Amino acid sequence: MLLDGKALSDKIKEEIKLKTKNYLIKPTLAVIQIGNDEASNIYIKTKAKACENVGINFIHIKFEEDALEQEIINKIIELNNDNYVNGILIQLPIPKTFDTYRLLNLINKNKDVDGLTDINMGMLFKNYNNLVPCTPLGIMNLLKEYNIDIEGKHAVVVGKSNLVGKPLAMLLLQNGATVTICHSKTKNLSNFTKQADILISAVGKKDLITKDMVKENSIVIDVGMNRVDGKLYGDVDFNNIKDIASYITPVPGGVGPMTVAMLLSNVLKNYEKNL
Repeated sequence: MLLDGKALSDKIKEEIKLKTKNYLIKPTLAVIQIGNDEASNIYIKTKAKACENVGINFIHIKFEEDALEQEIINKIIELNNDNYVNGILIQLPIPKTFDTYRLLNLINKNKDVDGLTDINMGMLFKNYNNLVPCTPLGIMNLLKEYNIDIEGKHAVVVGKSNLVGKPLAMLLLQNGATVTICHSKTKNLSNFTKQADILISAVGKKDLITKDMVKENSIVIDVGMNRVDGKLYGDVDFNNIKDIASYITPVPGGVGPMTVAMLLSNVLKNYEKNL
C-alpha cells in the first residue's frame, strides 16, 4: 500500500490555510540563501509557493557567494529581533567559505523552524520537542496517518545526517521502536535491512535498497532524492519492492511533500505561541 505523502500534505496545508484566513497579521517565514546553488533555487521556489498558497508571508533574503559573513550575521540578528518574523531558516548547503555551524546556531531557537540549532537538537534528545527537523517530523506524521504502530517494531535507519537520520532515530525511540542506524561505514548493510520492520533510507543513492535487502511485509520509507537524466528517483528500487512491502512511499509524492508541510506547520506553531 502506498503511503501518500502528497495527499496528507495537502490535507495539512488546507488546515493551515483555514487558520491563517482568520489572522489579520499573517505568519511570516524568512529564508536566507547564500550563493546560487541550483537545487536550492528550486527548493526555495517550492517553499515560496507553498507559503503563498496557505497564507504565510515569505521573505527571501539572498546573499552572493562573496558576501561578508558579518553581513549575514547582522541579518540573522535583525530577523531574530523582528516580532513579525515567526520562522527563520538558512537554505542548505551554503558555500564552504562560510561557517554553517555558527550561522545556524545564531538563529533564535524559537524561530528555528528547521530544528537544526544545538538547543533544539538537545531538546529533541531529551524528549522535549520544541521545533523538530521537518523531514523526520513528516515521516512520523505519515506513519501516524496510516495508523502504523511503531511500538515494539525494529526500525532501521540508513543514513546518519543531522537533518534526517539522527533526529528520526530519536523520534522513533520516543515512540517505542528499537532503532538501528546504518551508514557508509556499516558492513553487510543487507544483514540489518533484512531485519527491519520499518526501513527508512535517507542516503541519496539511486536503487541503494534492492528487493533482496527488504523483509516481506515491512514498511519502507524512501527519503532519497536523486535526479538522473532529468527524472527523480529515490534510494529504493520501488518497482521491485512495492509488491513485497506492506507500505511504501513513492518518489516523488512521498516524504518530500511532507517536509514542506511540516515547515509550514512549524511556522504556524511559532506564530500561535505568541497570539
